[in-house]
Amino acid sequence: MDNKSESQKTGKKIFALNIISNEEKSKHKGFGAGSIDLNSMSPVIIDGNEAYIDIGAMHAKSKVEKGIKFSTNREDVPAGRQVWIVWVAVDRSPEGQFYGGLTACEMWIDSEARRGWKILADHVNKMDYALKRRIILDGLSAEQKNALKQLLIDTNQEWWERSPDELKAALEA
Repeated sequence: MDNKSESQKTGKKIFALNIISNEEKSKHKGFGAGSIDLNSMSPVIIDGNEAYIDIGAMHAKSKVEKGIKFSTNREDVPAGRQVWIVWVAVDRSPEGQFYGGLTACEMWIDSEARRGWKILADHVNKMDYALKRRIILDGLSAEQKNALKQLLIDTNQEWWERSPDELKAALEA
């Protein structure tokens, strides 16, 4: 049975993501409790030394991922180029919003062969770490960090200024 047709028949709204802990001590408090809010998350693609926001990456449909068949075997993409997804979490304080978490995930893309390599579990875990306000930028070059820093500043200077010193220091080349 199709969820879409079922929701049209019953008029009920279907929620696609509702994570509920099965631990007894979690004391689930009803529908919607425990759900993950991704509204404060944005994916940034770093391809070469160019950084840009690509919301399609939230569902593995960024410009660089479209039409690519991914493998978990790195040897399947010998002629690939390194591309990064950086998960950027925005947080809020009484002073206003700021960049709170940054985590980088590696993938390799061979556009000509339409093949790619990435570890989906790593991408999901790094997204979770960004939501938890961690800063993990291992593997990014000085030029890539600089491109990311410039994108964050250009996107919202005030958010950059309110960001923690630890985050700013991680982006120093």
